Amino acid sequence: MQRQIYTEEHEAFRATVRTFLDKEVLPHYEQWEKDGIVSREAWLAAGRQGLLGLAVPEEYGGGGTEDFRYSAVIAEEFTRAGVSGLALGLHNDIIGPYLTGLATEEQKSRWLPGYCSGEIITAIAMTEPGAGSDLQGIRTTAEDRGDHWVLNGSKTFISNGILADLVIVVARTTPEGGAKGLSLLVVERGTEGFERGRNLDKIGQKSQDTAELFFNDVRVPKENLLGELDGGFLHLMTNLAQERMGIAVAAISGAEHLLEITTRYVKEREAFGRPLAKLQHVRFEIAEMATECAVTRAFLDRCITEHTAGTLSAVDASMAKWWATELQKRVADRCLQLHGGYGYMNEFPVAKAFTDGRIQTIYGGTTEIMKEIIGRSLLA
Repeated sequence: MQRQIYTEEHEAFRATVRTFLDKEVLPHYEQWEKDGIVSREAWLAAGRQGLLGLAVPEEYGGGGTEDFRYSAVIAEEFTRAGVSGLALGLHNDIIGPYLTGLATEEQKSRWLPGYCSGEIITAIAMTEPGAGSDLQGIRTTAEDRGDHWVLNGSKTFISNGILADLVIVVARTTPEGGAKGLSLLVVERGTEGFERGRNLDKIGQKSQDTAELFFNDVRVPKENLLGELDGGFLHLMTNLAQERMGIAVAAISGAEHLLEITTRYVKEREAFGRPLAKLQHVRFEIAEMATECAVTRAFLDRCITEHTAGTLSAVDASMAKWWATELQKRVADRCLQLHGGYGYMNEFPVAKAFTDGRIQTIYGGTTEIMKEIIGRSLLA
């Protein structure tokens, strides 16, 4: 079925994204994978191309549009290209709303121009060694010292953790407040007491720097409080739907691309004197995956439309995230199987997609958390 959600402007933007990938990303990606990190020049190039800060007002150097479809185009094209390291989705769709929606005018003037140019790379630090999806378990503390906060604690699995110049840290500002005692504090590169641990060794997404962060008596100015004091939990819940949509869009795009690759492969690869595509089992496998992808795509496109209009519910976003990421996982496994031994070789795209995509059902809220959110809404 022909997709109905994109206009000529979106498709022109898609062409821009593909040109950027061909020129600024793909020639360097193999080296980034070896290095475990992308170059800062790639971020600056993305800024020059207008791919950063899509929803940021033009006065700060952004794109001035809140149309999520442009972000969806980036997610689709980056996923199809198999380049997970340059985390524009994290920067634009996850961290961006905190800066545009919660920052004061002074904060916007200070941070947003660099955010849009690629000079300021961002991260958000929620997860801790003992607290993942359960935000109430956060132990990082920020003590009020009058004109500043004193921040102590550690975070782990932080995407962009090595490169980040600006980190939004979720910290406990009211010890007895539970989930209602959390606040968002912005810590900037070079702040005394802010240290980065190792660049974590992952099974996939090798070029996406993921780090441990440590805060030892870090003095955070009061003007670096983002949003309301003790309002961090509500701020986080407000922005999670878009994060989950970005993951879901990448997931369905990844599944569709794997299906395309595998369909071509089984037509060309021969076994028992004929192409694999002539075997009934293989045809059934392709038929099942194609149908699942088509049905999921229809739901995701509806979710994209709803989110662009500002009417997508947190429950529908959770459904999209759960279903699309689990589909991607199943499709990756089945496509690798259809490739046989070649599917296990890193030189084949299906192998990299298998390991890169495995995190999708975990970050942004695990599948189990998504089901809990959906179940609560139906059974409350």
